[in-house]
Amino acid sequence: MAQFDVLRNVGRQRDSIPFVVVAQSRLFDSYRRRVVIPLVRKAGLREIPNPRLNPTFKVKGVAVVLHPMEIVSVANENLGERVGSLAADGDAIIGALDELFTRPFG
Repeated sequence: MAQFDVLRNVGRQRDSIPFVVVAQSRLFDSYRRRVVIPLVRKAGLREIPNPRLNPTFKVKGVAVVLHPMEIVSVANENLGERVGSLAADGDAIIGALDELFTRPFG
């Protein structure tokens, strides 16, 4: 599993969150877990107030929104199949994480 690989969500919220994207670096491939960010179905959202924090992508023909406020670590065996990659959009994902974690006080 590479950074920015998109995996099918096999959890209970798979209807509203059809996919997750791997956020962690390959430096940690030996760990039995992956840090993933939910990709929420855009059709289920009213608005996107901060597009830098919540960029929009298309995966398997579905418009999805990155939701880094729900970042989570998941055991590898609980992750679904790989369905694609957002490596070409890696800068937008890293930008969203920067937006989330950067200190507002400098």
